[in-house]
Amino acid sequence: MQRLYDFLRRHPTGVDGFWAVILFGAAFAMETSRQEAEWRDAPAAVIPVVIALSVVMTLRRRMPEAMLVLAAVTGCAQLVLDVGVNPADFALLMIVYTVAAVGDRWASRLALGMGLCAAAAAELRWPTGHTSAAGTVVIVAFQTVPFALAWVLGDSMRTRRAYFAQLEERADRLEREREAQAKVAVAAERARIARELHDVVAHNVSVMVVQADGAAYVLDAAPDQAKKALETISSTGRQALAEMRRLLGVLRTGEHQEGGEYVPQPDVEQIEDLVQQCRGSGLPVDFKVEGTPRPLPSGVELTAYRIVQEALTNTRKHGGPNAGASVRLVYFDDGLGLLVEDDGKGAPHELYEEGGADGRGHGLIGMRERVGMVGGTLDAGPRPGGGFRISVLLPLKPAH
Repeated sequence: MQRLYDFLRRHPTGVDGFWAVILFGAAFAMETSRQEAEWRDAPAAVIPVVIALSVVMTLRRRMPEAMLVLAAVTGCAQLVLDVGVNPADFALLMIVYTVAAVGDRWASRLALGMGLCAAAAAELRWPTGHTSAAGTVVIVAFQTVPFALAWVLGDSMRTRRAYFAQLEERADRLEREREAQAKVAVAAERARIARELHDVVAHNVSVMVVQADGAAYVLDAAPDQAKKALETISSTGRQALAEMRRLLGVLRTGEHQEGGEYVPQPDVEQIEDLVQQCRGSGLPVDFKVEGTPRPLPSGVELTAYRIVQEALTNTRKHGGPNAGASVRLVYFDDGLGLLVEDDGKGAPHELYEEGGADGRGHGLIGMRERVGMVGGTLDAGPRPGGGFRISVLLPLKPAH
């Protein structure tokens, strides 16, 4: 049964053609019996009128506006040529319904007007005998109801289809918006992870490179210093692996895991350990904290740590062999300030320009992105007296 229903839906013109054949046969049989009963010849226009109405019935869904015009012309010809009402006139009801449901608005209004006038025109052309004026009005009203009902049903179907089309369009739009939001979220997460990987790899690998070079230099002359450098390389590598495992854990589970092999995210308290690590790798760092330390939002804590980490890494990479650095951490009532300076030879100009002219400077780009995510400000550039300076202000909620 379902297959038959699907077949009929796929072939609407064939279904309408089948009903057109039925109407043609019924109209021809009725007209033949009528002429035999009245002992007169059938008018020559009967066959063309019935054929035209059968065509209207067959093509009503394929060409609704054109078939409406054909129906109007056929109806007028039927009145002029004295072709009485017959079963083929059922096509007029169907074209009124079809145009109201799927036709243009002008065609729908025309179909309504034709339907309301059809019964009155038929009654005037072929009046019912021995009927009073009131009776004639009742008959016309009764015969008009099917046309009005056909138009109302068609217009209701149009409204229903438009409503469902709007629902489908809205669902498609929401789906596209969800996909766009998902892509934005994925891109943001990828950027965050890229920043994390850059910070972890750049800092720890630079420490390991410096220590390895130092160990190779003093291996024969000072074995104890070489051993200490190798121990620093080992501990730095383990720390890098721990942070890499944390990042991989985030990728696998979508959230930070505590305990086990995953370490918590770095915070402001670990900046001092970071400074000690840099001192152990041969970079003199002066570290001071001003104001009253207090718990901060996790995003601000991680941002502060990564800013200091990247700044000291840049000092080690670009400051030269005798560079020293200073780190100032200042707690304000409504913000956290960071000032990292060094007295080295500074960095090339393109490294602290937005984007970097030669594609380098990813660390400073990452800093700007991190600071922007928490609504802060960053100023980076060469110091007037030589070296490089990074100044950051991270906003906080007012202290209570």
